[in-house]
Amino acid sequence: MFAIHMQIKRLSGLFFVAAAVIVLIYSGGGCANIIAPTGGPKDSLPPQIVRVTPPNKTKHFDQQRITFYFDEYVDLNDVYQNLVISPLPKTIPQVDRKLKTVTVRLKDSLKENTTYVLNFTNVIKDITEGNKAKDMLYVVTTGDYFDSLQLSGNVKMAKTVKPDSTLTVMLHSDLEDSAVFKHNPEYIAKLDSTGDFLFRYLRPGTYRLYALKSEGGAYMYTSKQQVFAFADTPIVIRPVPPPPVRLYAYVQEEEKQAGATAEEPELDKKEKRLKFQTNLQAQQQDLLSPLQISFANSLKNFFPEKMILTTDSNFTPATGYKFTLDSTRRIITMNIQWEEGKRYNLILPKDFASDSLDRGLLKPDTLKFNTLSRKDYGQARLTFNNLDTSVHPVLLVSQGDQLKNAFPLRSNILEIDLYTPGDYDLQVLFDRNGNGKWDPGDFYKHIQPEIIVPLDRKLNFKANWTLEPEINLKPPPK
Repeated sequence: MFAIHMQIKRLSGLFFVAAAVIVLIYSGGGCANIIAPTGGPKDSLPPQIVRVTPPNKTKHFDQQRITFYFDEYVDLNDVYQNLVISPLPKTIPQVDRKLKTVTVRLKDSLKENTTYVLNFTNVIKDITEGNKAKDMLYVVTTGDYFDSLQLSGNVKMAKTVKPDSTLTVMLHSDLEDSAVFKHNPEYIAKLDSTGDFLFRYLRPGTYRLYALKSEGGAYMYTSKQQVFAFADTPIVIRPVPPPPVRLYAYVQEEEKQAGATAEEPELDKKEKRLKFQTNLQAQQQDLLSPLQISFANSLKNFFPEKMILTTDSNFTPATGYKFTLDSTRRIITMNIQWEEGKRYNLILPKDFASDSLDRGLLKPDTLKFNTLSRKDYGQARLTFNNLDTSVHPVLLVSQGDQLKNAFPLRSNILEIDLYTPGDYDLQVLFDRNGNGKWDPGDFYKHIQPEIIVPLDRKLNFKANWTLEPEINLKPPPK
């Protein structure tokens, strides 16, 4: 009877499976939809510390090894870039991970009565989804109390008033200017995506505040090409925290040596004639630009008096033009007050110029071109609200990364007579020294950089059209 019962149970099971398959097939319109298991909700939580030895907030700390235990398997994320230790050690500690543990081995001897902070923000992440632990601090002291003072602030680039989160902010207890060149600071802090920084667990005292882009793991100002910012006066850290500090960073590029020229391209000795290019577009000359003739190699000889400019089809001699050769001896520029919609002819004799291999033109050449007309350009009448001429505002007009024009704003109306059609970005330079251009800071002379503020609008110049926008100005940031 037991065998018969088991046989009926098997047949019943087969019937149930077959019925289930039929239901799946016909409920999908004749197609079997096989759905893979989802595996449950996606893990979005960062690793959590289960325990740490020695414990966080340990007093009279005297260990060289710290072990963190997490609730899941962990990995390290650019540990030597992201881990911030204060006070800054002379030797970076060794950090290792294994399964659910991370071990830190300190290399420096510890100072007496000092609060040490290890900030693991963005250092620890889980091994499955890469969720990073945020604001993970480990704080201990070698004395019987914790330093607990703070300093906050923000760093922006002077030229764009935008943040650069790759910069590091530094506090030096050595108040001499030379300290930032010679050794690392006591405390460092990273910027967030908005440019904000926060120092915590600071010792009371007076500090110099800087920000820079670290190079090679050193937090020192070693080159004028380095992004750098500095506070004008020392910062006093006391129980009543100082107001947030704003820094503006800049790059003070090295001055070019007099007479320095670009590297000379290798001469093509197989070429028998002197080749050149012009800045003409479709044989048309821009009314706003000079005519330029460019050569691949520098010229050995140049005779501007042999070049002749004429007008119209009758080749009437023109007047008021001048040729100049740049310092690289590769670009000839012809300056003249162009007349709109006019035909010009530039006659080039065979021997007007030659390069170092004495190559000139094989035969005389004539450049024939027409100037554009006023109707090919746009015009603008700009009205500026809230204009304060005491801060020496200058309107910067740029296209892409190229600055096109700088217009000092001496009244609230600016009229632009001719402008090449296109979209242009606007910025305002607060030109402190009134020289009409942006000047970086100079730490050696304790001069802060000038500030450039982008405007939240563009100018779209169209041919034969006058723009008449109103632009609201804001005071320079402090």
